Amino acid sequence: MAIADWGSAEQQRFEAIREPLARVSTATANHMLQMMGWRNTFAVGLSPLQPLGRGLVLVGRARTVRYLPRRASEAAPATDEERAVHRAARRNSPEMLTIESLEPGDVFCVDAMGVLTAGIIGDILSARIRRRGAVMAVIDGVVRDSPYIRMVGLPVICRGAHPAASGRDVAPVDWDVPIHVAGVHVRPGDVVMADDDGALFLPLDLAEIVAASGPAKERLEAWIRGKIQAGGSVWDYYPPTPEKLEEYEREQGGAGG
Repeated sequence: MAIADWGSAEQQRFEAIREPLARVSTATANHMLQMMGWRNTFAVGLSPLQPLGRGLVLVGRARTVRYLPRRASEAAPATDEERAVHRAARRNSPEMLTIESLEPGDVFCVDAMGVLTAGIIGDILSARIRRRGAVMAVIDGVVRDSPYIRMVGLPVICRGAHPAASGRDVAPVDWDVPIHVAGVHVRPGDVVMADDDGALFLPLDLAEIVAASGPAKERLEAWIRGKIQAGGSVWDYYPPTPEKLEEYEREQGGAGG
């Protein structure tokens, strides 16, 4: 399934901002978006399954899957015919269709309603997601086989782990549609940023604004932090007075703006 309104032009725009966005923390991006009136962009309560690393920011394009509560208990198939029907249904499930259509740079994004008793992916699906070239998975729910997901190396932002498979409590019902992820309205093609704070989602046009100004804000904040660590006062440096901004410009050789 193609993402609506995503073509070669959008792909070129996305590729142009991936590197600068990777130099912007989710904290800085969140603040910039808030100043533009976008309040609900950060997935509340989701965190990396294992640390990504200080200063590392992952950037990708959202591919979405929506789950709903399972309507009834599901008995294990007992005959060859039932097993064949089950395999065919699983092969064509929204979850599998999404995974098999992932492209390099995509992010596997799942609305599992925050359910904590059904692992959405495990080591095998994580291995396939990573092999397809996905940057990471962001799941409003939990995963299973977490030690092996860590071994596979797919970065996962989620609510934790549970040994049960997803079929225990939820079922995938649609893909590449708008979803709700931990307080955020996420649309296919949204830009996803993630670091050790968690995951943030924003439309492509806003991502371009963050990419244009965010790296400079990060450089200024690093300079301010250094001044505070050296004994400077927050009254002078946070935010910097006009005199301190001049000091910053001098020290940066005019490249700090």
